[in-house]
Amino acid sequence: MFDLLSGYLNWIKAVHIIFVIFWMAGLLYLPRLFVYHHKAAPGSELDEVLQTQERKLLRIIMNPAMIVALVSGLILVVLRHGEFGESWWLVLKLAFVFILFGFHGFLSKTRKRFAAGERPKTEKYFRVTNEVPAILTVIIVILAVVEPF
Repeated sequence: MFDLLSGYLNWIKAVHIIFVIFWMAGLLYLPRLFVYHHKAAPGSELDEVLQTQERKLLRIIMNPAMIVALVSGLILVVLRHGEFGESWWLVLKLAFVFILFGFHGFLSKTRKRFAAGERPKTEKYFRVTNEVPAILTVIIVILAVVEPF
């Protein structure tokens, strides 16, 4: 099966990059929505609108994009890096990617808390949290493109 897929390596890379971009857009936008949501009174019209936006962002964009990025990424790892342990840049890159998966889970849990009427953390906390995926993305892209070790 992987012989068949190897003929489509560039297409798999393209799909991977496209869905990583979609996923990252959500990872960058959802904490910003939390900043605005923190100001909304529970049960208000704004609260309801933000809950809908956050839920749809996760279910329609972020979750499917993360899954496609993960599957296409795993296929690329198998096709391009048979000797996984010899590519230390890849091991490090994947470690940062797994941190992003954890961040995604954190955002999902936080969304549920907002939906329950809670206001977890502070507005400032969510402003700072908004920078986490950007910093991790810079590191991941440098590791993937430069392959430093």
